[in-house]
Amino acid sequence: MDLSLIIMQLLSGIALGAVLVITALGLTIVFGMLGVVNFAHGALFMIGAYAGLYLASLTGSFWWGLLLAPILIGAFGMLIEFVLIRRLYGRSIDDPLLLTFGLSYILVEGVRIVFGSDGIPFPTPPQLIGVLDLGIGFFPRYRLFVIALVAVVLLVLWLTLEKTRVGLIVRAGARDPTIMQVLGVDIGRVWLAIFGLGVGLAALGGVLAGPMRSVNPEMGSLVLAEAFVVTVIGGLGSIVGAVVAGLMVGISISMVALFAPEMATIVMFALMAIVLLIRPQGLFGVRGRTA
Repeated sequence: MDLSLIIMQLLSGIALGAVLVITALGLTIVFGMLGVVNFAHGALFMIGAYAGLYLASLTGSFWWGLLLAPILIGAFGMLIEFVLIRRLYGRSIDDPLLLTFGLSYILVEGVRIVFGSDGIPFPTPPQLIGVLDLGIGFFPRYRLFVIALVAVVLLVLWLTLEKTRVGLIVRAGARDPTIMQVLGVDIGRVWLAIFGLGVGLAALGGVLAGPMRSVNPEMGSLVLAEAFVVTVIGGLGSIVGAVVAGLMVGISISMVALFAPEMATIVMFALMAIVLLIRPQGLFGVRGRTA
């Protein structure tokens, strides 16, 4: 088999993994810092894709859709946290899981009523149509853009959480909210921002995935399963784990599809089973922490 074909398939896996990383990252941030398993994450991914498509059509620019959709859906996520999730803090982890499970059905059915069940194509921006000659083969410009953008988002997120006062407050509030309240920090605002960030990342993943697949009400279901697999493999609540596991899953799916296409869908579950057998807490998880 041609080496260039294998390298191109590897790059395709990295592009797929980049979307998984940005989506699973939102899920793992919310769980790691709030202890909430957001079962509506896939539905919010789908809502983000529809919002990006609508805003791109409304403004005539993909770039406005890419910028505004995560912000608007992130704000919607903050509303969800304020009105629904906040009432369940301190209760069983099953309560927010069941609530968001029901919310996901409401969101999916609402979109189906408004937009129908058929898939809607999400046009690739004109600047990113076509392929780029990498010297060893041709690769879609849009997928290279996805890889680069996700890398930038990850860098900005890491710098914000690790190197700024805001990040310090967020991390401290996640570890010991009582102490932060004693120090005069409004912990409610911290939780609100964290949940909004997680939902905004899901929406960003939806917009980025749109041109690579059709936009439809069911697109969030598979993504939710993939995001949970990535989160479990990487370790519940681990940001580094979400990044590493997302790339692992994306590359595994892509490479298996090259040699055994019928196995591509199940390889991520096999990978998760292997990791759990060897390291139950996930690659970067903390022993004893389970959902």
